[in-house]
Amino acid sequence: METNKAVKALAALAQASRLAIYRVLVSRGPEGMAAGAISERLGIPPATLSFHLKELNHAGLVSPRQAGRYVIYAANFEEMQSLVGFLTENCCGGNPCMTTKPRTKRTGKPRSRTAATIG
Repeated sequence: METNKAVKALAALAQASRLAIYRVLVSRGPEGMAAGAISERLGIPPATLSFHLKELNHAGLVSPRQAGRYVIYAANFEEMQSLVGFLTENCCGGNPCMTTKPRTKRTGKPRSRTAATIG
């Protein structure tokens, strides 16, 4: 990923509503979610949501598709992986990195790693 593209993606995510929209779409997976459902779930007025979705689409982070009379938006996982790769490309100066344990949503404390979470 080139620097300008990374800056555009990070700028799009650097706003609370857009970050919330993106996180909802990531949680929905490749099937995505209708714009109206996103609006209802996050309590964002349709016109405002449309503006934010346009910004995320312009940054390449989401993609719309028509499904009958609905517009379904889905996270662009390839672009997300590219951005994460760009951000971590030179992690730890080429040395193996110390990884942290995933944290639980409820407590924020590190989750113990079991055979089910490894892999």
